[in-house]
Formats: sequence, C-alpha cells, structure tokens
Amino acid sequence: MARIAGIDLPKNKRGVIGLTYIFGIGPSRAKKILDETGIHQDKKVNEWTDDEQNAIRNLINNGFKVEGALRSETQLNIKRLTDINCYRGMRHRNGLPVRGQRSKTNARTRKGKRKTIANKKMAAK
Repeated sequence: MARIAGIDLPKNKRGVIGLTYIFGIGPSRAKKILDETGIHQDKKVNEWTDDEQNAIRNLINNGFKVEGALRSETQLNIKRLTDINCYRGMRHRNGLPVRGQRSKTNARTRKGKRKTIANKKMAAK
C-alpha cells in the first residue's frame, strides 16, 4: 500500500486515479506528476516499486502544497475576507453563495434545509 502525504492510496486503482485521493491533486496534476516521474499512467498503485513511490513522494512534497498546508491556507484566505468585511467575506459569514449565484429560489446546498414559516392568522374583529 502506498502512503503519500499522509494518505493511504487505494491499491487496485490506476495511478492517475489513486493520486487524486490526495487533497490538492486533481486529474491533470496527477497526470503531470506521473509524466515527470516517468511512470505509466495505467500502472496500478500496487504495482509501483519503492523507487517509484519515493520519486512521487519527493515530487509532491517539494513541488506542491497539499493536504494540511493547503487546507489551512484556504481557511486563512476565507478568514481574511471575513475580517476585512468585504462582500465575499460577508457571504461566507452568513452561509450564502459567494460567487454570484441567485439565492431567492435555489442555493439550498449552501443555505441548508428550508425553514418553513407558518402563515400568521388574522386577528378576529
């Protein structure tokens, strides 16, 4: 089993797919990593030799910001936006969509489950 950047990669998946289990590495970056290390993309993770694993590990550790460092940087960026009270920071703080989507009818993923408000009854005269 290959352990890279603190993540156990799945054994029976292709190398390109297995590398995407690391936060901060997507399909295109995974292909680039395998090309630079000279490993065939269709080779499964459990077929990697120790030298290949070390080459991938070194390339990721030296060249890319992944996992904990990337998560903390993202959180710091959001915190900076909320601290300076910009529009995007206020949207983050209120739990609303940040990138200009409509929120009158949609945005249920960001706003959460509907909070139904019952009709107020008219006072009897």
